Amino acid sequence: GKENVDSRHSRGRGGETTRFHTVNVAQPVRFSRKCPTGWHHYEGTASCYRVYLNGENYWDAVQTCQRVNGSLATFTADQELRFILAQEWDLEEKAFVRKDQRRFWVGYQYVITNRNHSLEGHWEVAYKGSSEVFLPPDPIFGTAMSEKENVLCAQLQYFHFPTLRHHGLHSWYAENCYEKSSFLCKRSQTCVDIKDNIVDEGYYFTPKGNDPCLSCTCHNGEPEMCVAALCERPQGCQQYRKDPKECCKFTCLDP
Repeated sequence: GKENVDSRHSRGRGGETTRFHTVNVAQPVRFSRKCPTGWHHYEGTASCYRVYLNGENYWDAVQTCQRVNGSLATFTADQELRFILAQEWDLEEKAFVRKDQRRFWVGYQYVITNRNHSLEGHWEVAYKGSSEVFLPPDPIFGTAMSEKENVLCAQLQYFHFPTLRHHGLHSWYAENCYEKSSFLCKRSQTCVDIKDNIVDEGYYFTPKGNDPCLSCTCHNGEPEMCVAALCERPQGCQQYRKDPKECCKFTCLDP
């Protein structure tokens, strides 16, 4: 719709004329924001991902991810892993040995079954999650291993240089779980309102976008059943500006 379209009239109670001015009309919107600030959205799994830089051991990293309604990331397909490898994660240099390589904890553990001539074992998912999760190939064993530990934790290593990242180059490490490292959390996509607040399932909210007068219901991380309000323009003001985040709030620009 266009601003200040011709006034429309209707008869109100008692026969008086009621005048309406259509200031803004809701348009179909593609809502691209489905993750909180700092998280990366992947449509293929309807999930959000975030790397935390505060180096923590594996068990502390698990708890941090749980506090944000997520878990240490596991992957369901090669496409999801390629998405992770292609992202620009803002990782601190001091957290890593080599500048061209990056590592972070992910949601797998390597269970050692034999220590005789060489280490033998198998990967497991660190928590009871989706049965569709794939398991990594044979790992590279970290340097901080303990003779007593029978469970090692997974670190995903990727390369900082964009050309290497976009070719999907990466490695899997089985590392001492008490080493400190950055880590990758994964959570379901969510509804995020126009003020960047997370919205719970079933609640009304105004989604991020260009229409602060839109009210929707949050369902499975998506805005549904949206209703728009139409505002009367401010009285006695010729030039005005709409507030981008408040419905029917205006600033008069007249001298």
